[in-house]
Amino acid sequence: MTEGSAWSFADDRGRLVAADRRPSRVLAYIQAGATLWDYGIRPEGIFGSGHDGAEPDRAKTGTLPLDSVDYRGAGDDLDVDTLLRGRPDLVVAVSYGHGQLYGLDPDTAKHLEESVPVVVIDVGQARTLDRVAERFAELARSLGGASVPDAAGDLRAARERLRAAVGDRGPRVVALSPASQEEAYAARPQMWPELRVLAELGVDLVSPPEGAGVNWATVDWAGVAALEPGIVLTDIRSNAVPLDGITAPAWRAAGRSARSVPWNPEPLCSPRAHALFLTLVAEAVEEAAGG
Repeated sequence: MTEGSAWSFADDRGRLVAADRRPSRVLAYIQAGATLWDYGIRPEGIFGSGHDGAEPDRAKTGTLPLDSVDYRGAGDDLDVDTLLRGRPDLVVAVSYGHGQLYGLDPDTAKHLEESVPVVVIDVGQARTLDRVAERFAELARSLGGASVPDAAGDLRAARERLRAAVGDRGPRVVALSPASQEEAYAARPQMWPELRVLAELGVDLVSPPEGAGVNWATVDWAGVAALEPGIVLTDIRSNAVPLDGITAPAWRAAGRSARSVPWNPEPLCSPRAHALFLTLVAEAVEEAAGG
């Protein structure tokens, strides 16, 4: 708290964001809004990034009640007037480092901060998934939210289930975002907090070849097949091509034997959502072990 302020929160830019009273009309980046909803905080509005379109991407919205949460749009459709149309008293944004508000033009972000308090949560590669989740939990509690009963226990159980399923050596796992019938973006596992968790639990995550691309390597489908995945963590965001629609001959043979697990590279950062993801991976590993 600051003197004369009824609510405050220190965000991941090192800024103390304060208001005269606890905010109740939250506008959030879609990932942040879906995560806060898991703690009982219903945002009045959400917005997307340049990857999103005129409608909210259901891969990112979790269990958000979209009939009562206003989607402001994304990309070039976003300006300050559009963002402020629901009269929010707090904006929750995410950053991939350096404090820049993801999904917003820098000038739009600047003018937005001149009109309403803005909290930024860092979800970048330097953070562990646990730390990102802790920060969202701290923010949710400050806004009057609460943890879902048994969510922490469910997460512990999911971790142990996956560790046990992997055993000494589980199937080879590749995380990718299908880009077209010619190529895919293969994730470099060490750059993704949620993938690092899988590695810590013993999952055999396969790295694509060294080369251009910090987070992703661009690989043709023959190159994806050469990674010999037993399980594919498949980007299910609306900007990705559905994996089951890939007809490249080099992939069709490999794809028949690989199990696909839905993966959102912009994950909800709550224990409930994380437990669900780990459970899906564990089920795929168990199925692979059973033949």
